[in-house]
Amino acid sequence: MDIFDLIGPIMVGPSSSHTAGAVRIGLACRRILGEEVAEADITLSGSFAATGRGHGTDKAIVAGLLGMAPDDTRVPDSFSYAREKGLLFSFAFGEIPFSHPNTARLIVRGVNGAEADIEAASLGGGRIEIRRLGDMPLRFSAEQPTLIIRNEDRPGNVADVSRILSEENINIATFNVNRNSRGGEAVMVIECDTPPSEKSLERIRSLPGILRAVYVSQE
Repeated sequence: MDIFDLIGPIMVGPSSSHTAGAVRIGLACRRILGEEVAEADITLSGSFAATGRGHGTDKAIVAGLLGMAPDDTRVPDSFSYAREKGLLFSFAFGEIPFSHPNTARLIVRGVNGAEADIEAASLGGGRIEIRRLGDMPLRFSAEQPTLIIRNEDRPGNVADVSRILSEENINIATFNVNRNSRGGEAVMVIECDTPPSEKSLERIRSLPGILRAVYVSQE
């Protein structure tokens, strides 16, 4: 057991699950989008919907979308900072079927036109899990350097990506693949021990059948 499982994360309170975890959800969505967030439609479900405003969950998610960390003293004033930055956001409250009690769905659009539809859960102690990207069910923590690769469902793509990471001396911690249909689109989620270089990312992006590759950094 890690000491932070006992004392919790360093954060602006009041709740590790509803505040710190919510910041990390927003921050992970920003990193998955890969650019500054221009618009966000946010749905809070379960306990997030019932008690989230009292715990500052709404402000925490917006803070994360702005790039703030859980211990940033600006988190409680994130709405004001969002207005200054021109970030447009809206909140809805409802049940997301078969979801964790602390779940948020974020449909985000970036300043350069990128879009992402992400479902994430706050598991407690500041830990989060990304559970869906678009129509793809996923499971990853965003706590390690992570590659998210959307590709055509065709033979050889997994082998090609693995080969590039091996040649760049990047060790794979976990590797998960999901697809929406045979021969349709698939998503690889690769958690690495060390961050991939820009060179390795460009090599992956240039592979036949790769539609998009995003690195979810931890900085």
